Amino acid sequence: MSEKTQGSGTSSPIFQAIEQMQGSLPWGSVLDAGTGRKSIEWITELGTERRTAITASQNMARTVQEAAGDRHRPQDRVLVGNWHSEHLLYGERFDTVLLDYFIGAIEGFSPYWQEQALHRIRPHVGQRLYIIGVEPYVPSEPDTEAGRLVREIGRVRDACLLLSGSMPYREYPSPWVLRQLGQAGFRVMETRYFPIRYRERFVNGQLDLALRQLDQFTDPDTAESMRGYIEQLRARALPMARQKEGLKYGADYLISAEPMADRHRSFEDPLQRFYGQAGEQAGEQE
Repeated sequence: MSEKTQGSGTSSPIFQAIEQMQGSLPWGSVLDAGTGRKSIEWITELGTERRTAITASQNMARTVQEAAGDRHRPQDRVLVGNWHSEHLLYGERFDTVLLDYFIGAIEGFSPYWQEQALHRIRPHVGQRLYIIGVEPYVPSEPDTEAGRLVREIGRVRDACLLLSGSMPYREYPSPWVLRQLGQAGFRVMETRYFPIRYRERFVNGQLDLALRQLDQFTDPDTAESMRGYIEQLRARALPMARQKEGLKYGADYLISAEPMADRHRSFEDPLQRFYGQAGEQAGEQE
């Protein structure tokens, strides 16, 4: 059994909500499927039996190790891997699985794979799955000045990433995630929404990220023009971000789910079909 089931003392409303949803259910073994500093700092304060953190980035793996510090135990792991690989965590199951902004980040590492993500994760979920995401704001049509500024910041960030040869994240709305959960064989337990007030840190962080891409532009004139546009946007956004209301727009969402028996799946798992066909073909070649 876990060491404890009480709260971690986190100040994050979303992590607090997960602890409420978990209730008296032990955390047991925990999988942080797309780990980061914030999630690992929270998980290390929970009463887990063991924890495994997965990232596709060597740099993030080092960051997570440093964040865990002396709270990293012999039974805990930080692994670098890609969920595309069928060998990653093969045969392992965890009591609690966290997808912390995981689906939105897939585009940067494995484009076009989002619909497979929950099918791939499902065999590893023993009791409870928690998904954190943000409602898409880049393709939205906001009706407030704050919303339009947030959208403009997101669009210039993504444009700079694309022009530099990188891939931006692609967020998915909660209704899409809820449909995918049913198709992958999960029962949705609860969904909560958390309105967002973007502050100065968001404005500077996203626009500074855009600026860092300019050196990779193939046309120096385009890069210089974009630099001026970014700073002009910063000058427009910061005064509103510093106000009490901030840039109030959009919402994060939290979904809790549990796995159902295979017979309750809405659709056949395409990954299992693929691996089955691959195995048959390999047998024929032998």
